[in-house]
Amino acid sequence: MSAFSRRDFLIRTGAAATLAFGRRAPDLFDAPQPVTPVTFDVPDGACDSHVHVFDPQRFPFASTRTYTPEPAPVDEMRRFHRALHMDRVVVVQPSVYGTDNSCTLDAIAQLGSRARGVAVIDEDTPSVALDDMDRRGIRGIRVNLETAGVTDPSDARRRVRAALERLRGRAWHLQVNTRLSIVDAIRDELGAAQVPIVIDHFGGARAELGTAQPGFNALADLVRSGRAYVKISGAYRASSRAPDYPDVAPLARALIAANPRRIIWGTDWPHPDSAPVPGRKSTDVTPPLEVDDGRLLNQLASWAPDAGQRRLILVENPAQLYGF
Repeated sequence: MSAFSRRDFLIRTGAAATLAFGRRAPDLFDAPQPVTPVTFDVPDGACDSHVHVFDPQRFPFASTRTYTPEPAPVDEMRRFHRALHMDRVVVVQPSVYGTDNSCTLDAIAQLGSRARGVAVIDEDTPSVALDDMDRRGIRGIRVNLETAGVTDPSDARRRVRAALERLRGRAWHLQVNTRLSIVDAIRDELGAAQVPIVIDHFGGARAELGTAQPGFNALADLVRSGRAYVKISGAYRASSRAPDYPDVAPLARALIAANPRRIIWGTDWPHPDSAPVPGRKSTDVTPPLEVDDGRLLNQLASWAPDAGQRRLILVENPAQLYGF
């Protein structure tokens, strides 16, 4: 039975529902792995700066989640990174775990000194918990405005200010997942922050609209001034033109040209499909998006043809930001 038909059978028979309640039947699914070999020399110390770990058998998902991904444990991530020649990794807390960072912290512990993490907290997270997370490899907190459906600038501004207040006195950064209209609306708050700002996934830019789209200049200006890092990650979220996403190239090149010392790269593995779909319940197990990460990493060589710039993006910038 093929992987697709097996998954379809499990979903139809209700077997996949066991995953939604944190009981993963072994070997039912494999997390995505690269198909295409990497065709350029990846420098030693290269870092995948954006991955998630999903291990519902050991760490059940939050009941408030908006989607249910397939399992993607650390062992499968190790295999994935061997294929991409990545030596370091940043595990980002996914929304399906809410503010319970146990799975992310466990992943960092399994991976050791080659891993760092980004947590999600709220106003009830005590300072002593932040101190403990710092000792265990957390280097920032994430405000996931996009998944939370925050499109009102005043609401976004309030959430960002609250997060920045929690970071006061800590050598951490604030990671923001949002869209360009919000980046533009709160650029003053982001630019004035006393901690590094990291903006996910091209700032939510749409590749088909190019570099002239509203808000892209605000993102580029933050990068150019050194006030923010941007992750050139999740190209498939900006473009539908698989498998190479050629319309993302102008965005990537413009951001790199603005300031290559404020660019970091990540896969967004295992590519969870969090988009709302009519009729799909939050507890329905959703297959990951189909992405060839080897082919996508190869695009970096065209976005940044200079090997020195690629070393900045893959090694030096994440080493500085995450403290490797």
